Amino acid sequence: MRMLRLAITIAALLLCFEVSAFAETTLRIGLAEDPDILDPTLARTYVGRIVFSAVCDKLFDIDEKLNIVPQLALSYSTSDDGKEVAIKLRPNVKFHDGEPLDAEAAKFSIERHLTFPGSFRKPELASVDHVEVVDPLTIKLVLKSPFSPLIAQLTDRAGMMVSPKAAKAAGDKFGLHPVCAGPYKFVERVQQDRMVFEKFGDYWNKDNVFIDKIVFLPIVDATVRLANLKSGGLDLIERVLATDIKDVRADPNLKLSTAIELGYQGITLNIGHDKAKGPLSRSAKVRQALDLSIDREAINQVVFNGEFMPGNQWVNPEHPYYQKSFPIRPRDVEKAKALLKEAGVTPPVTVDFMVPKGAETEAVAQVVQSMAAEAGFDMKIRVTEFATSLKQAEAGEYQAYMLAWSGRIDPDGNSYVFLHKDAPQNYSAWSNDDADKALDDARLVTDMTHRKATYGMLTKLELEDEAILYIYHRRILIAHTNKLEGYKQMPDGLVRVIGLKLK
Repeated sequence: MRMLRLAITIAALLLCFEVSAFAETTLRIGLAEDPDILDPTLARTYVGRIVFSAVCDKLFDIDEKLNIVPQLALSYSTSDDGKEVAIKLRPNVKFHDGEPLDAEAAKFSIERHLTFPGSFRKPELASVDHVEVVDPLTIKLVLKSPFSPLIAQLTDRAGMMVSPKAAKAAGDKFGLHPVCAGPYKFVERVQQDRMVFEKFGDYWNKDNVFIDKIVFLPIVDATVRLANLKSGGLDLIERVLATDIKDVRADPNLKLSTAIELGYQGITLNIGHDKAKGPLSRSAKVRQALDLSIDREAINQVVFNGEFMPGNQWVNPEHPYYQKSFPIRPRDVEKAKALLKEAGVTPPVTVDFMVPKGAETEAVAQVVQSMAAEAGFDMKIRVTEFATSLKQAEAGEYQAYMLAWSGRIDPDGNSYVFLHKDAPQNYSAWSNDDADKALDDARLVTDMTHRKATYGMLTKLELEDEAILYIYHRRILIAHTNKLEGYKQMPDGLVRVIGLKLK
């Protein structure tokens, strides 16, 4: 009898071991916002890009040093005149619905980015005239003119491939159930609550996918996100508060990954769509006065404990395309008051200041409000849910808008979409023919010296007209439990899941 009981105990232990060995692993990621639509053609949010990095592979990706590396494509070649780019695809790649990712599918995806109503990828691929199928695994992008940022654009949503079968069937509802060629496939989404994805068994790089399921949880309050990470409710969170850095580093159960972002935090000023026709929209001097009322380094110290980087351009001061001949102007309240007087404006200048909900963003807005008041501005802060703020920005329902941009590896990706008069994210509705020419010319050349000089002309025009007040560049702050192994922080701020393991 005792031997029987022992055998039963051993069998039970073995069963428990077997269940444990094959227990499903779930990575829970806390996001600072709920993404907009999960359609790479129509999406525009940073948190959406974080989700897409687990779901929709791109033709190319980047490494830690911003080098472009293969992903769904193996290589590319450019013709001598710069007007044709041939892209060789990786063989044996499948979409989540089992359809093959071949040249026809790649052609469909790029053409969808170019032609789908409301596409935010269209300006990123504006130089593409048409796409040709060369052979089953090769496409050729035929360009209207040389386009130096093209391959860089294909490292992001413009390079994401979608299943033609699923996209045709779903139409504009594709984002409700995206079907791509990434490591994880869609399971469900509950708005403002969760997004669930499970490992795709036929993924081309499946040997490097070690976690069974990923759940993205939008939690706007950064303090609550961190509390959930500490308690074990989350495994990784993005956008840790700068004021919580010491706390995270002091916790033996947590790890912090950082990098200065490629993007920026700025204040977009409504120039062309302001229905109220306020002083900001009517006079560059008034916009310059607002700029001069702001002390960027003080914001960095007060709100971020000096951890972030003040800036005044669409790239940070350490970026090779930063224009050092246009340094950050020091705060000058008296000059700001003088500019208001020259503009014929009597203070206080009332400004509808739309600010996306979030502890740090709101804190910065409050500091700006206080600083600007000393120069004669009455910044009426209107805290708005992020997705709603984007819709209101499109409609011109604001006068100043605190807006962050996560950044791209090529300066074109930080400037063209916001500053060109025809670009869909030109929320300022700024229109300047000389600026448009500089933006267009910078796309035609690959020589860095030439391109940088062209962007220098653009910088001068933007700093004079002040469509966007660039304020600072954030430090990407990703915290995760030490049970998560293999995490590497990339400079684009995205969370790559390939190679990650949960102990």
